[in-house]
Amino acid sequence: MSYARFALAAALCAAVPAVAALTPGAKAPDFTTQASLAGKASAFTLSKALKNGPVVLYFFPAAFTPGCTAEAHEFAEATAEFAKHGATVVGLSADPIEKLNEFSVKECRNKFAVGTASPAIIAGYDVKLPAREGLSNRTSYVIAPDGKIIFTHSAMNPVGHVTGTLDAVKKWDAARKKG
Repeated sequence: MSYARFALAAALCAAVPAVAALTPGAKAPDFTTQASLAGKASAFTLSKALKNGPVVLYFFPAAFTPGCTAEAHEFAEATAEFAKHGATVVGLSADPIEKLNEFSVKECRNKFAVGTASPAIIAGYDVKLPAREGLSNRTSYVIAPDGKIIFTHSAMNPVGHVTGTLDAVKKWDAARKKG
């Protein structure tokens, strides 16, 4: 992508607020897609991942863009803390798996998987980026093992996605341990 096109895309992303239709209490749509962890692609199925605990599912517009790179770094730094509370982190974008293989190593630092969000997945989670057809906005969900969404944060600015999802996972874990 040329610098001018990137600058235009970044400006459009900043000008358009992200809105997620799936709110806490909604059932998360199950899906299977190709995901890459440490540069190796494999199938990822949400319902299978939920058998191990909650899933932090975050959508991002495009690999290797400044905001998405910053967000990936922050999720990578927090992966151990998410795991300590039983959660799996996975990022999704409309990028092809070959690009995500590289992104998973360089920006996700081999800490968590990133997968390809098909148009059906983007539509199912209502995370379409109005300014750019085919891309997702920046929305983070925490999905409980029963498949229900317990937290949603939707904003094009990457700030707050990791802290919000981590707080929601900690709250879920504390409630589980009390019960």
